[in-house]
Amino acid sequence: MAHEQLPDVIAYSETKNWLYLIEAVTTANPITELRRKTLLELTHHCIADVIFITAFPDRATYRKFAKDIAWETEVWIADAPEHMIHFNGSKFLGPYK
Repeated sequence: MAHEQLPDVIAYSETKNWLYLIEAVTTANPITELRRKTLLELTHHCIADVIFITAFPDRATYRKFAKDIAWETEVWIADAPEHMIHFNGSKFLGPYK
């Protein structure tokens, strides 16, 4: 992948075989439908299940971008780190097959 295509953070859970692609909204933008599609295309050969997360510093910043966040992604807000927001779908914090 080209550097500009990479998300801000890439993490991997070996026990779950999950690849976390995390965008910090303050350095890029949220994971939009277009961004999600691009990341899916870039990871189509990946054998791990991919999870998309947009990270926000606070709720005020989240509210500015909420309308742009893609379905089937997760949101994490730094000032409430023990909670996540799930954007639809049949799973919470898990991959879609």
